[in-house]
Amino acid sequence: MSRKERKRLAIMVGVKRDELTLVQAAGLTSLSYRQVKRVWRRYQDQGDAGLVHRLRGRASARRLAPELRARILARVEARYPDFGPTLAAEYLLQEGLKVDHETLRRWLLAEGTREVRRRRQKHRQWRERKPCFGAMVQLDGSDHDWFEGRRERAVLMVMVDDATGQVWAQFFEGETTRASYDMFEGWVRRWGLPQSVYVDRDSIYRCEGVGSIAEQLAGKEPQTQFGRAMEQLGVELILANSPQAKGRVERMNGTLQDRLVKALRLEGIRELGAANQYLRKTFLPALNRRFKVKPASAADVHRAAPQRLDEVLSWEEERVVQGDWTISCNNCWYQLDPQHESLSLVRRKVIVRTLRSGAIQLVYRGAQLRYRQLPGRPQRQAPRSNPVKAVRIGKPLTEHPWRRFASGIGPGREFWRKQKENGQAARRQLSLGNSGRPPLRSGLPPFPRDNCKPKQLTQ
Repeated sequence: MSRKERKRLAIMVGVKRDELTLVQAAGLTSLSYRQVKRVWRRYQDQGDAGLVHRLRGRASARRLAPELRARILARVEARYPDFGPTLAAEYLLQEGLKVDHETLRRWLLAEGTREVRRRRQKHRQWRERKPCFGAMVQLDGSDHDWFEGRRERAVLMVMVDDATGQVWAQFFEGETTRASYDMFEGWVRRWGLPQSVYVDRDSIYRCEGVGSIAEQLAGKEPQTQFGRAMEQLGVELILANSPQAKGRVERMNGTLQDRLVKALRLEGIRELGAANQYLRKTFLPALNRRFKVKPASAADVHRAAPQRLDEVLSWEEERVVQGDWTISCNNCWYQLDPQHESLSLVRRKVIVRTLRSGAIQLVYRGAQLRYRQLPGRPQRQAPRSNPVKAVRIGKPLTEHPWRRFASGIGPGREFWRKQKENGQAARRQLSLGNSGRPPLRSGLPPFPRDNCKPKQLTQ
């Protein structure tokens, strides 16, 4: 019995015991007096079973035919075995088999081919959508086996507008700076520059290194190439602290991993070019019609795209002009044109800009410089200087005065050494004979003792 039926049973028991009248029972059950009389009559005839609803256990008059149910279940198991009830119902409708997704879910649960999956939920603080289209766009890459082994794994770059849920996606071989540039350019060409871009803390968007001394003195954090491009375009780059912070694009990745994989399987697509074409022409328009919502404000805050968007979405590096007016970057050397001689570019910093097409631009203070690429590294000439004569250092010749005594020509070094020794010996003998005292360390004789006595005065 249901709760409602058990309540009626208690009231009918009170009527049976003469504790309640039928009028009072009608007021307690919110039924009319005539209906209470019918309920009381069924209770008297059938007992407790008379209070159970007559349609319980009987088939509904709105149910689908058993043949249609069997046909739908067979079609789902044959063509859509891993589809969810909602997605399978949408594809069945295209085949002319109309069934509600909740009815299909109950059928699958009854057949035992599906199980109820309950996910643990964590508390999250809800963030309200942005009010206008273009106020914030979330960007993320999803690495997944999109083609189910028909080719190598690929990355689907996805952009979702926070206010409307508008989706733009494209396949790439990997999540790189170039892929982010191409995705952002695709969005800008269609709708314009958004006010902000919400991304994760990948190395494409966040620089892990330490800034230069000039950046530290200016109080600026080091930027990646994507961050530098967003700053030049005036687009705020917001870094998410967790995947749940940009949950809108994360949930869209999950939706695409379910729907897009199956759509590519049914279409038999196995190449990136064909997959991107299918996304642009067929899948994304239908997906946006299905999930796009109306924003709180009808205003579109996208800005017009700049004329030289490809020059901003590029790679820029600073290089110093050498004394021979050459610049080296990535093992390539560039010779500046002589027409820029008035700029005095030697020892000045020039920006080397590499476009996605592979073209190279040299930029100084916003103006492009003319140059020619050298086939190799230029040969550096040694600086000119006055030659210094080498001084020859060797032994003195035989006729040198120092070597005359040794060769018998005349007195030399040995002769004067012996003369010095003889003189020192003579001075020592003289000093011992006069004072009887040893000589001083300096070799000079000591003063005689008689010189130390005071002189006597004469009468």
